[in-house]
Amino acid sequence: MRHHPSLYLFVMKFRDYYQTLDVSRDASQTEIRKAFRKLARKYHPDVAKDPSSAEDQFKEINEAYEVLGDPEKRKKYDTLGHDWKHREQGASGSASAASFDHHFQGTGFSDFFEQMFSSGGYGQAADLRGFGSTSSGHRKPVPQRGHDTHADILVSLDEVIHGTERALSLRQINRETGASELKKSRIRIPKGVNEGLMIRCAGLGEPGFHGAPPGDLFLRVRLEKHPIFRVVNANLYSDLPLAPWEAILGTVTTVPTPDGEVRIKIPPMTANGTELRIKGEGLVHGDQATRGDLYTVVQITNPIALSEKEKELWKQLAAASSFNPRTP
Repeated sequence: MRHHPSLYLFVMKFRDYYQTLDVSRDASQTEIRKAFRKLARKYHPDVAKDPSSAEDQFKEINEAYEVLGDPEKRKKYDTLGHDWKHREQGASGSASAASFDHHFQGTGFSDFFEQMFSSGGYGQAADLRGFGSTSSGHRKPVPQRGHDTHADILVSLDEVIHGTERALSLRQINRETGASELKKSRIRIPKGVNEGLMIRCAGLGEPGFHGAPPGDLFLRVRLEKHPIFRVVNANLYSDLPLAPWEAILGTVTTVPTPDGEVRIKIPPMTANGTELRIKGEGLVHGDQATRGDLYTVVQITNPIALSEKEKELWKQLAAASSFNPRTP
């Protein structure tokens, strides 16, 4: 079980996601996807030379791709730009009018991401609910439960498979006293969680009015983008590059799984795009003990350069073969 450290930095700065992925602002979605995969392979904790320092960089790369890899989020990000704080406040009133602020740490995303892209809980306008009226017309305090709040939580495939605990800290501004309050909690990420699942954290929402209990915090699961595996329900998919002769003659090779490498046999005459199933190496099915499967997809890859001897051998093969791919 992997335990994540809690972070306590509450200064929100603009994050240049284009700089994080080392792409231009007019990069295509394909270029952004390629840049992410290149960096993710370099900094993923499972393959990095220094996993302890690479984990934070990998999360920054994931956060940047979470935004730039989604056309709608990218559009919002590009529109707001460096003036994001001004424009957000301009749309919902000045910062001084906000009665409640919520900064989440330990969700895997920065406060900047949470304030721009999370589904609620930030900078809400002053709320005068919680006051009743007396016969003389004066208002009297009425206890009222606090609002529920929402945030996204970035969960790795390892956490989906094994479950984990996460340290979570919440910086709140009390709407009644104006004081900044820091709450620290530990939350459990159950194994088998999937994209979009809501994890309820009781009592971690907005404070209640006049002694009433607080609301709840709901964390929406976002699966961490992985440089090797693609998630489809409980199954994982990865690519397996093969040389043309390996696909024709067959071979034995190793492929990565979430639990380490395994050896598989490639049968002769394997076609490009063939999906080879590795049973039980996918994600957990909800609360069940069973796991999905891993499918490694054959990608026949031609050599980039050939020696003179190799060219001659290919010419001999071309002369000897009657195969024509354009003949039905």
